[in-house]
Amino acid sequence: MSPDPSLKPSSRAIRAGRDASGRSMAPALWASSVWESDGFDDAHRRATALRADEFYGRYSNPTVRSFEEAIADLEGAEDAMAFASGMGAIASTVLALCSSGDHIVATRQLYAGTLAFLQGPCQRFGIDVTIVDGTEPGAVGAAVEPGRTTMVLIETPSNPRLELCDLDEIGSIMSPFTVVDSTFATPVGQQPLAHGVDLVVHSATKGIAGHNDATIGVVAGERELVDAIWGYGVLHGAMASPFDALNALRGVRTLAVRTAHQAATAQHLAEWLTEHPAIAAVHYPGLSSHPQHDLAKRQMRQFGTVLAFDLVEGHEGVRRLIDRIELARPATSLGGPETLLCHPQTTTHASLTPDEQVACGVTDGLVRMTIGLEDAGDLVADLTRALG
Repeated sequence: MSPDPSLKPSSRAIRAGRDASGRSMAPALWASSVWESDGFDDAHRRATALRADEFYGRYSNPTVRSFEEAIADLEGAEDAMAFASGMGAIASTVLALCSSGDHIVATRQLYAGTLAFLQGPCQRFGIDVTIVDGTEPGAVGAAVEPGRTTMVLIETPSNPRLELCDLDEIGSIMSPFTVVDSTFATPVGQQPLAHGVDLVVHSATKGIAGHNDATIGVVAGERELVDAIWGYGVLHGAMASPFDALNALRGVRTLAVRTAHQAATAQHLAEWLTEHPAIAAVHYPGLSSHPQHDLAKRQMRQFGTVLAFDLVEGHEGVRRLIDRIELARPATSLGGPETLLCHPQTTTHASLTPDEQVACGVTDGLVRMTIGLEDAGDLVADLTRALG
């Protein structure tokens, strides 16, 4: 089924990625890891083809391909490729396009796992990395070294403080491949490719799949670039499971309605938390007090399903809050039906050094709250009890 760019994201999410399912309304699960060929010549053709979809599971799979086509449709991309996790997508994209002696410009507003990958394996492989403040206008472009910089890698909104990077500015950078981790926004929240960015990456485990039952990543962009990543990905072996792709494709169908509810609740809670005496600061792009609120209005369709806040009492206040919370749950993922709280300093960003945590704005009193599908009033009551 060909993409129809005139449709709104909610309609495209229902229509996309159905070619491998025939007349079935539910996605078809192709669990096979291998397919029979029609003889000697056909086996050779499949073994040497780009992304042969009925050959071997490491090359492609019809269920996984359906998920990839759905994400490509939602992102306005020519193609997409799925991986076993968001980090699988990021690592494979970087290693497919960068070699020893190359240079990457990355923002400090990146997920801790991504920073660890850039500062660990990439440095060990001889890939030089420069870290800059992505919220500072012009900083990313100024760090690009013509003829040497191969990739620009950013995340917006960022994990965990919801800081933004200007997509138009990133899309205007010439020569290096520009890559945006758009996990927090999802494809219905923003479209980096529409701003001139080359590739968009998601940990689809989160908001896209949306039910805490799939671990999967995806990268989308120009077909030639995605094919190059596929060529490396087949060797890297971080392929998406068809079972996870099935669950993620099911999540795509309800993505728009889920995130609309979650973003509305996030806005309500962010505004309520700004007035609470136990809260020192609230970080959410939908607040007029957010330093990049105008940028958020310009490049985001929704302000997102995640917020963060600093507690006046710091670490002890966080411990008391998380131990007392009842409706929300202490857990480190996001995007599912349940509202989750986590302390980034001791969980998602625990791998960073204290200095690196400070540079990322991860303080001892920072809490990340990822909004689920509960009633906003019930969540307010839960927070009221837990905050004391």
